[in-house]
Amino acid sequence: MTVRPIRLFGDPVLRAVSAPIDEIDDGIRALVQDLIDTVELPGRAGVAAPQIGVGLRAFSYNIDGDIGYVLNPVLVETRGEPQPVGEGCLSVPGLWHEAIRYPWAKVTGIDLDGNEVVLEGEGLLAQALQHETDHLDGMLYLSRLPAETRREAMRQVRESDWF
Repeated sequence: MTVRPIRLFGDPVLRAVSAPIDEIDDGIRALVQDLIDTVELPGRAGVAAPQIGVGLRAFSYNIDGDIGYVLNPVLVETRGEPQPVGEGCLSVPGLWHEAIRYPWAKVTGIDLDGNEVVLEGEGLLAQALQHETDHLDGMLYLSRLPAETRREAMRQVRESDWF
């Protein structure tokens, strides 16, 4: 079991667009196991590969005890009116703000055998799918905050003991 350390705001890997996974090999299998081991800790809904320092399109999730992963995920559909939802991020520890998210989301990708994976749902799952695919596109949830809230969040980041 390898729980990998989480990269924090300011680390360049969190701002880079992740590369697609072209070949599933032992390195990718190890990455998936590390993502799963890392997301299994209490209080974690998702971990994207960049958060553990790997610039590849993969994430793990842990929603109500349902733990899994997706390789090369693509957010293919969202539904409903975007609304503010309380959100935090392991890469921005200690902060919690209202991010704008759709209430329903659908992601497609593949598993380690190359089979299609489809994840769709509402609530925390929808939020996690949007949050984790944002990570793969080099975006942190802070970018989803209304301007005034974002300014306050950035002040909190600058004043944090981890920044």
